[in-house]
Amino acid sequence: MTRNTLVFLAAGGSFALLAGAFLFQSLGYAPCEMCLWQRWPHAAAIVLGGLALTFGNRIFVGLGGLAALTTCVLGFYHSGVEQHWWAGPSSCTGGGPITGDLLAPEGPRLIMCDQISWAFAGLSMPTWNGILSLGLVILWIAAYRAKR
Repeated sequence: MTRNTLVFLAAGGSFALLAGAFLFQSLGYAPCEMCLWQRWPHAAAIVLGGLALTFGNRIFVGLGGLAALTTCVLGFYHSGVEQHWWAGPSSCTGGGPITGDLLAPEGPRLIMCDQISWAFAGLSMPTWNGILSLGLVILWIAAYRAKR
């Protein structure tokens, strides 16, 4: 495959994962703080993919790979927090502070990072993000090594 094809697939994969995150949010699965962290590198990978396709510069390809690696690591870290293998940020785990409008009729709402809100085949959303993003990292590496 050509570099451009691989970049298109990698950036398109980030687009698909980001679109999936927003779809789940529209279905009522509100994201926690760590879920939101995982979205930013996907957005960066999409932009970097566009820059790589436009300018043909391998630096953008390498940076796209780093963005995918970042969300991959965040996904696996978040998965470990959900499984209680290690502590997560105090702002959204077990004893985190309550935030939001204290006077709102429904009360304040904090989406906890250490609770699994959805799983498929025994794997949570952050775990799936980690696995699929690892595949994207492999695509970015292949794109970096490919000829134009």
